[in-house]
Amino acid sequence: MTKQTALITGASAGLGREYARLFAKDGHDLVLVARRRERLDELARELVAAHGTTCMVVTADLATPGAGQRIADQVQAAGRTIDFLVNNAGFGRRGPFAQSDVRPQLEMIDVNVRALVELTRLFLPGMLQRRQGRILNIASMAGFVPGPFMATYYASKAFVLSFTEAMAGELRGTGVTATASCPGPTSTEFGEVAGSSKSNLFKRHVADAASVARHGYRAMLAGTVVAIPGLQNKLSVQSVRIAPRAAVRAISAKLNSDRSK
Repeated sequence: MTKQTALITGASAGLGREYARLFAKDGHDLVLVARRRERLDELARELVAAHGTTCMVVTADLATPGAGQRIADQVQAAGRTIDFLVNNAGFGRRGPFAQSDVRPQLEMIDVNVRALVELTRLFLPGMLQRRQGRILNIASMAGFVPGPFMATYYASKAFVLSFTEAMAGELRGTGVTATASCPGPTSTEFGEVAGSSKSNLFKRHVADAASVARHGYRAMLAGTVVAIPGLQNKLSVQSVRIAPRAAVRAISAKLNSDRSK
């Protein structure tokens, strides 16, 4: 592929780091975005040494208002053109909603939803003008079902999935595509941060981040709208479509409970 530039949020760990490695391996330049500067610098050094790619590091907290615009301003000031946008940053929290601290719940919406919409809106017009570009939004299997004990997170991923599918419909014939990657449980920092690592959900098969990222990356390049890695996950989505909603809620609640329960 011709050398282009990819902007990846949440690039300091997990799927974001794996996506950065895939883009660099294909010879693309990178704009790496996350809160942890040290990790971004470490990743940039790795990618420059391994692939000779150019890496721009941007530290940003996507939970703060206007973070997306500040990122876009820095990209513009550096004279960069974004050809691939990977909205990967996101986090979850497990526990009964009524007992939760409201601040992390609202920050979850800011990071998982608002920042994704803002960055898409900021970089999409340029892609359309050039009639080429790829947007990859990291949704989740959670986007297909309601999630008792992780209500806000599941709802945020339902938004990401619906938003991406709608964008894909609007972008037909423009040369720009939108893809939603919908992985199941994956071996990243997510489980520990969310408090889900000891839940029934993570008792099941947990995919490795590198394979999940490869699946999403290939789907993005192919222009696939909804990408679900793993046969078991695909079958689960099909079963959700025909199962009674009450049963779906009950199963989801069980998966988000502790393994001992």
